[in-house]
Amino acid sequence: MADSDPFALAAEAWRQGRADEASDLLRSIVERDPGDVAALNTLAMIALNRGDAPGAISWIERAAEAAPDSAPIRFNLFQALEGAGELDRGLEALDAALRADPDYLPANIMKADLLERLGRASESLALFRALIASGPPVGDMPEPVRRAFARGGELVRADDDRRAAALEGPLAQIEAEWPGADLSRARAYAEQRTGRRKVYVQQPVGGHFPYLPALEFFPRALFPWLRDLESKTAGIAGELQSLLGEGGEGFRPYVGFDPTMPANQWKELNHSRRWSAFFFWEDGARNDENCKRCPGTSALLETLPLLDLPGKGPTAMFSILDPNTRIPPHTGSNNVRATIHLPLIVPEGCGFRVGAETRAWKAGRAWAFDDTIEHEAWNDSDEPRAILIIDSWNPLLSEAERAAVRAIG
Repeated sequence: MADSDPFALAAEAWRQGRADEASDLLRSIVERDPGDVAALNTLAMIALNRGDAPGAISWIERAAEAAPDSAPIRFNLFQALEGAGELDRGLEALDAALRADPDYLPANIMKADLLERLGRASESLALFRALIASGPPVGDMPEPVRRAFARGGELVRADDDRRAAALEGPLAQIEAEWPGADLSRARAYAEQRTGRRKVYVQQPVGGHFPYLPALEFFPRALFPWLRDLESKTAGIAGELQSLLGEGGEGFRPYVGFDPTMPANQWKELNHSRRWSAFFFWEDGARNDENCKRCPGTSALLETLPLLDLPGKGPTAMFSILDPNTRIPPHTGSNNVRATIHLPLIVPEGCGFRVGAETRAWKAGRAWAFDDTIEHEAWNDSDEPRAILIIDSWNPLLSEAERAAVRAIG
């Protein structure tokens, strides 16, 4: 019967304020079953409520040993460690909770808060920004979690204000260097990057340059150099085939989220070789070793008008999509760039969608698209699909606006 269940009796004693009686009942449960997670966890919470953080840590560590993959238990361990002032160990406990469940909201919020308290402000802000953008349901969260989330919003707004003030000088200098240039879009972009403007157009996950037309595929006339790129298809494909013939050394998974971070739609491809890449350039850094292995392709890239944005571009890579693999709908980081695809190996059954337009790849036929518009790709064949991907400036940006983007980031 429920009234003879020691745990039910302990819960009732705790509810009525008889903490010692509740503890005694729970201890009797643990004596019979040292791995009873519910009893161990409740003993830890009773100790923590009494201000006995060391005692709480002792109990909850035993619960964590019995239930190593429980995100809530690891989160409770964080609370105990926080109460004891052991913040570094508390961060380890939060990471353990997020390895068990990357979407566990209390751990994500408290990790962002704790990173700021540990002096890791940039990491804290990045996580708070991601959480705020997702619109999490915090109304039912415990009070400390709701307070932390509200504080995160204040930190993000203060950081936006600082960044906005810091940009005034560089933007004024650009206006002086380009007298008469229309920098209204650049000014709007600065406002967007510093949280002062919401733009209702494309859906980039990073910066959004306002008022650029949302073109799914750019007109080829805006990229007169595509014809020269296409003429080199055979040589590029030959170097790719050589790499693949050597066993694919240098290729690595394209998606590589930290295991403590929510992967959302990328769970199936996270750290998977089913979508792999061989980088010539990555976020503006040249991979000299990879370039040496494909001298023709790397020499060609040097002649192209690629994105030149410090720390962000160019990126240029071979992209391999394995048989029977789909890249889920997603959007890219920033609409100041255009993404170029040059298909190299395209078996039947491959396709690509940007917004409302779907196209089939054709080897040697390049296109340019805005990757901040939702897009997806699939390979329904039994053979790998391979393309060369490079990024360039969005051709609708003026030189003055490109200079502004370099200053803004």
